[in-house]
Amino acid sequence: MSAARATDRLHGTPLLRRVLEEHRRTVTALLAALVANLLVYAFLVYPLSRQVSDVASRDTRAAAALRDARRDHDEAAGTLTGKDRASTELATFYKSVLPTDQSSARRMIFLRLFELARQSGLKMGHSTNDVEAIKNSTLSRWKTQMELTGSYAAMRNFVRGLETAPEFVVIDNLELTEGDAGGDLRVRIDLSTYFRMTP
Repeated sequence: MSAARATDRLHGTPLLRRVLEEHRRTVTALLAALVANLLVYAFLVYPLSRQVSDVASRDTRAAAALRDARRDHDEAAGTLTGKDRASTELATFYKSVLPTDQSSARRMIFLRLFELARQSGLKMGHSTNDVEAIKNSTLSRWKTQMELTGSYAAMRNFVRGLETAPEFVVIDNLELTEGDAGGDLRVRIDLSTYFRMTP
């Protein structure tokens, strides 16, 4: 015989019904407490837990947004610092490295090239000059084409001296030809420097 169908032999009623009848107040109180707990959970605890979860989720999203904003701020500050540094370096380059005007560009090219050629043991030949305005820029380009004659070692020393010189001179082209009967080499070199146009 199962426990659910067990009967009290003295009274002939099922045991569960007898327990319920005898302890009706206690069972009713327990059922009322269970229903109250379910109602409290359904209407108070569960919504509050959802709100706490939503608040935690919002806090996580806000922290991520704050990190992104700080990163963007740092990048923007770095960009501004980089622009300021680039502007300062560019102003220094214009002021200290480039010739200040056309006449200083001409003097720099002629004096520097003449001195380098003499120190390297080269002979200067024919030379031509031209000034070219650079479109959409405040800079102009001073172009020089010159011919030199001398030994290969002298040419190499001349080019090395030109490349390591503090003056801003760009070698645009270099043509080397051998002289007659194994004599001195001939070099045609195209050089440029830049200067600021005066308004």
